[in-house]
Amino acid sequence: MSSSTSAPPRRSPADKHDARRNQLAESALKTLGEVGYARTSLREVAHNSEFSHGVVHYYFQDKLELILYSVRYYKAQCVTRYDGVVADSTTAEGLLDAFAAKLAETIREEAPMHRLWYDLRTQAMFEEPLREAVAVIDKTLEDMIWRVVSRYAELAGRAPAMASAPAYAVLDGLFQQSLLAHLSGSATALEELSGQVHALMPLLLARD
Repeated sequence: MSSSTSAPPRRSPADKHDARRNQLAESALKTLGEVGYARTSLREVAHNSEFSHGVVHYYFQDKLELILYSVRYYKAQCVTRYDGVVADSTTAEGLLDAFAAKLAETIREEAPMHRLWYDLRTQAMFEEPLREAVAVIDKTLEDMIWRVVSRYAELAGRAPAMASAPAYAVLDGLFQQSLLAHLSGSATALEELSGQVHALMPLLLARD
């Protein structure tokens, strides 16, 4: 009896196109995280990748299109970052510990990407084409944090004391402050972040 093995399915031109755009997005994110929005160009992205400037320009009309695609690509990977914390925690205190540890871990491992996000959010105040994409991404991050706050409230047997937008604003401000301290060389920034999260989260719950 003979047996045959089927060849892996061939990717369509559209799949190949998307794969190449994703490769370029990863190169762009590396460049953006290092030099920031203002100093990034298609030529700079090409310089930091295996592709020529012409190839980059073929897939993206301009810097803005590349940056928006790249940031959406990155955020699509990370919006479920805390879902494991939500799913695995069985006590309010356990969730606090896991959430604080995850916040510190993502600053430690992905500081350039977070720096880029805050850079782009600020740039959106000046550049209208950025605003819609930034608003959409910001809402996905708000929803991500709200899942954590809602689960914490459920485990604590209390209701949230505020809506998702202000809760996100408070935690995002704390995260940004800790990120800046970490990037500035503070050896205690992440440890302090953990303590601040433990102190702050109970304040997001309604009183008994």
